[in-house]
Order: sequence, then C-alpha cells, then structure tokens
Amino acid sequence: MVSTTDLIILAVGGLVAFFYLFKDIIFASKSSSDATSKIVNGSANADQASSGDFVSKLVNQKKRIVIFYGSQTGTAEEYATKLAKEAKARFGTSSLVCDPEEYEFEKLDQLPEDCVAFFVMATYGEGEPTDNAVGLMEFISDDSVNFSNGDRLENLNYVVFGLGNRTYEHYNEVARKLDARLTALGAKRIGERGEGDDDKSMEEDYLAWKDGMFETLASTLNFEEGGGGDVADFKVTELESHPEEKVYKGELSARALLGTKGIHDAKNPYCAVVTQARELFVEGTADRTCVHMEFDIEGSGISYQHGDHLAVWAHNPEKEVDRMLAVLGLLEKRHNVIDVESLDPTLAKVPFPSPTTYEAVFRHYLDITAHAGRQTLSKFAKYAPSEAARLELERIGSDKAYFQKEVADRCLKVAEVLQLVAGDDLQGDVAASKVWNIPFDRVISDIPRVGPRFYSISSSPKLYPKSVHITAVVLRYTPKVTAHQPFVHGLATNFISSIKMAKNQENATGPNDPRYNAPRYELSGPRGAYTRDGHFRTPIHIRRSNFRLPTSPKIPVIMVGPGTGVAPFRSFVQERTASADKAREKNGSEALKDWGNIWLFYGCRKSNEDFLYKDEWPDYASKLDDKFKMEVSLSREKFKPDGSKIYVQDLIWERRKELAEDILERKAYIYICGEAKGMAHDVEDTFIRVLDEARGAGKGKEEIKVLKERGRMLLDVWS
Repeated sequence: MVSTTDLIILAVGGLVAFFYLFKDIIFASKSSSDATSKIVNGSANADQASSGDFVSKLVNQKKRIVIFYGSQTGTAEEYATKLAKEAKARFGTSSLVCDPEEYEFEKLDQLPEDCVAFFVMATYGEGEPTDNAVGLMEFISDDSVNFSNGDRLENLNYVVFGLGNRTYEHYNEVARKLDARLTALGAKRIGERGEGDDDKSMEEDYLAWKDGMFETLASTLNFEEGGGGDVADFKVTELESHPEEKVYKGELSARALLGTKGIHDAKNPYCAVVTQARELFVEGTADRTCVHMEFDIEGSGISYQHGDHLAVWAHNPEKEVDRMLAVLGLLEKRHNVIDVESLDPTLAKVPFPSPTTYEAVFRHYLDITAHAGRQTLSKFAKYAPSEAARLELERIGSDKAYFQKEVADRCLKVAEVLQLVAGDDLQGDVAASKVWNIPFDRVISDIPRVGPRFYSISSSPKLYPKSVHITAVVLRYTPKVTAHQPFVHGLATNFISSIKMAKNQENATGPNDPRYNAPRYELSGPRGAYTRDGHFRTPIHIRRSNFRLPTSPKIPVIMVGPGTGVAPFRSFVQERTASADKAREKNGSEALKDWGNIWLFYGCRKSNEDFLYKDEWPDYASKLDDKFKMEVSLSREKFKPDGSKIYVQDLIWERRKELAEDILERKAYIYICGEAKGMAHDVEDTFIRVLDEARGAGKGKEEIKVLKERGRMLLDVWS
C-alpha cells in the first residue's frame, strides 16, 4: 500500500522534474519567452496574449501596421508574415501580426490615421470564415455594430488579401464580404483587393498584387521606401552541450516531449496506434493504391462525429531530408543541437519547438517537399556556389514564364532547384551536392512549416467508438515535364502507405507496382515514439465539421461521392445502420417504416478494380431494408448507348423524379464529397436540371440557393 507521505514525495518529485525540464522557458528573458510561448502554451507571444487592445499595443510599440490573419491550416498566417517582412524590408517598419481571435475590435475606430490595418483572410468550407476569424466577421457584419466612438470607421485605412480556390462556388467570399463591409462603414482601402487562387498559384497571385499595393501605401500614408533592408528574423545558436531529454527530436508539443497527459488537438496531436491497414484496390489489377487505415483512440480523450476530418501529421521522407542537409552543407552536423530565437516575436514566431537539431527541423518541422516558390528561390540566389548558378537562379526568380518552364512544370522542390542550377545530378548521391552557404535563419524564414493533412473520416462513432478510420488514395502523378523525375509523390498519403507496408511486411513487387520507388520514411519517430511496444503510431487530431446528417431519420438524404468521396458516406451509412438496430430493438420489424430514403451515388472505374468497400454495402443495405438505395457508375466498364462514359451525375438524372420528390416534398438533404473542379460542379448542375424539370425552367438555381442557405445542401470537396 502507498502511504500519504509516499504520494506527496511522488507529487513533489514530479513538479521538480517539470521545472527542471522547462526551467529555461519558465525563467527565460522576455524575448526568449515570447519566442517559445506559442509552443508551450499554444498562444501568441506572452504580452500579445495579455490584452485584446491592439491599438494601444501598436501605439506603445511605435508601429504603424497591424496585420490580422484568418487562417485554418496556416497558409494565411504565412502570408501575413510575408507581408510583415516585406513592409520591414521596404520601409524599415515593424508590424504587429495578430490572430484576430485574441483581440477585440471595438477600438478599430481609434487606429491612428497614419496607420493601416491589413486583413489576410482565407475562406473555409462553404464561404465561411476560418475558426479564428468567426468573432471578427460576426462583430463587423452586425447591422448594429458599435465601435468606441460610434458606428463609423472614417479614420481606418485598410488592406485586404484573400486566400481561396476558384473551383469552389464561394471563391474568396470572406475577403470580399469584409472588404465590402469596411467600405460601407466608411473605411478607406489602400490599393486593390488581392485575391489568391490556390487552384492555380497562390504565390503568383500574391506577387502580382503586392508591389502595386505597397506603392499605393507608400504614397498614401507617406511610408518611406528604402528604409529597411535585408534583416534577419531569427538568431540561430549551436549549443555545445544541452540535456538530451530537453532537445526536441520531432515532438510536436511540450507535452509530447515531457510525456504528460492533456487535451489532444492541433497544438498537441495524439500518437495513435495503427490497429489495421489494408489495401482497398485490387492488387495486380489497379494502377493505383488506396489505403484503409484504422487508429486506436481508446483512452485518449478524443471523440469524433460522422462527417468530421482526421488530421494526419506526416513527416518528410529520408531522401529529401538528406538532400536538404547536403545542399546546405549540414550532413555532418545533422545531430548538432541548435537554439532558435525570434529577433522580433511580434513579426516572426519560431515555427518549431526549440532547442532541436538540424535533422529534426528537416524531417519533422519544415515542409521541404513542397513545390519551390519563386520568391524563395530569388532570395537564395546570392548564396549560390558559383556565378553561373547565381545568374540562373536570379533568372528563375525574376522571370515568371521561365520559372514555370524550369521549376513549376517539373514540380521541383527547393533543394532540387538548388541542385539543378548548380549542375548536380538530382538522381545521384546527394552527399556529392555542391554546398550553398545559406544562413540557417534565412532557411527557417522562407521554407514553410509542415502542417497536417486532412481526411474525411470514414467510420461512425456509433459503430466504432474506440477507433477512427480514413480512406486515402496514395498520391502519385506525372509532372508536365519528366526530365528529372517520372513521378511526383504526395507527402502524407505515401507516409500512410509506408506505415501500411511496414505493418503488413509488404514490398513493392516490381516496376508495375504503383508503390515501386515510392519515397521511404523513418517510421520510428522521435525517440522511437512511433514504434514503441511493437506498434506503429501516427500523430493525429480531429477537426470538427458541419457535414452532418439531419437529426431525424425520417428526412431523406442524398449522398454523392465518387472515388474516395465516398469516405464520409461510409460513416453516414454506418450511423444510420446503428440507429436502425436500436430502432428495431425498441419498435420491432416495422421500425424503419417512416424513415426517409438513404440515397448513395457512387462511382469508380471497374467493379473488379477500385470499388471501395464493395463487400460492406450489401450488409448495410440488409440492415436498412429498402431505405438504402445505392447507384454505382462504372466509368470504364458500363457505357451509354453512344459509347461515352457513365458518371454519377448521369445516374442522378436517371432517378430525377424520385429525387425531386424527396427534395421538394420530403425536405431531403443533399451531400456532395470529392473533387471540386469537375465532379462537384457537374453534379450541382445536374441537380439544377432536375429541379428545373420539376418546378419549371429557371427555378432550379433558386431552389439550390435556398437549399444551401438552409444547410440542406452541403459540400466537402477538394481541388
């Protein structure tokens, strides 16, 4: 039996260990504390989080620019930081970069007239603000909005840059709404509104917009050009000695390093055991691979609902880690411990926990597999190992068409471009690469951090309360120009595939196997955390969604999900199946009599090749009686009379009368999941035609608009 004295000793010992481990953070100087508080507390720097009064902060710190970002995945935050750095380089003025969730906006009318507010706003979902921008948009959009001195913003100068995807219906909706509202309140926009299109090139849209905006800003508010220069954001120090247990080797949070329990979310992912991983396509027949993976969440405190998304935190493949280390001359220093400190925490937060190692930075923290950006390459040109390499990289950085031809069409990564212009063989031994003496602080500033990849959850918590499932086609495609690589591989799906292969002790069978020459990953994780006890683990967290079934099963649902778009509908059907079992227990065999139809329109290529969960659907159908109606298009197996392919929209048109009745008379909900650019648009156009026929020409668009406004038509799509 443990005595009370023993428990006290254990508790005190735990506190001593905690304070020892984090004494440098707890008792650090202000600048060091600010730089690490994002990692430890999941918030912005300490003095920023202490007050919601951004106007006082701006005035007290003698700054003239405040930049707010509405960011869901981190991209808008990156562009906010880019703008702050550009302003500093051009004008020598430091900006206040702010998460709008941490501030109150009543004092927006008190911003001095020689200052400017930037709003870098991503549009999320169906024209919605990102989670951290909901409060700002609700406040500013209120018809009875009141600021500290009234209901007008005549004093406010502002700039807007939106991030969106043109394949979505509500392209840059949030930026456009905010711009219109600020103008209506009397505020003055500086320059044109910028709009970045992620479907094409967000960076090129940004580059085409920013120079004109900054020129207008300088002339309007008398910012002096040339007052800045090339200023470092970070100070990097190699540490001669540091306690091993305090060095981040890839851990994503302080709690992961310490091994303490806590809430698992985007700031502290859960390292979940992979309980099952299997191939869904027919091996030897399909030229692609699709992984079904199940994660154990028992005891984690994680819960989810049907329609939610699972974030998977993948890390970089080994060859790319070695390539980056080699190009920067860091192969022999890969395990050296470094401390990174922000020189201006209000402008640039350290993007990963510190102290860490060069190897950990490139394996776990920076997105070195992202396609190279023109602006980043331009900045690195002056560090070239030869005059010829410098000139070539300067041309790539300054000539948009040349960049497209030499870099973008080849889908090259930053390190690959540096190798290419220096004359290295991209397929050769990376250790032989010519060294670029790029200061490490500049590398940190210009290469974005790795973020999680999101997947629609394909299981229902009613059937699987202790596990969560995903369905992922492994991304492998051919670039426009294949001179240096025959295929481009997606980061996270190939990471998932690697786990499956290792868990099941599989190997690629040869050149015709879609897994052949796929990137290899170090799967043991920091300090062996991902393979402890003989299990494979992966950091995950849940992202909530409004992609939900109606509460009552009497309301019909129409689900359209070809390919892996069927993933969330597997969870929907499981949800209804679990409810049906309970209903029968309570009300007997007639329990589903008043239930609405459960339509599923699914499409794949061939029934014997890529029909996802083919063996499961009949079982669900048997439990849902005649309410479950599944229609399947086989685009390379069954054809129209004229020989053209049949897609899901064709099946919808065939069942148009029944669908129109369910939509118009029984208030059905419509769900579309999958590829945005083609499929989602074609499906929506087909529903418009269906409702045109049922209600009269021209009525279909009106009906669809009403369905969306009332939350009865929901999309979960990607580009």
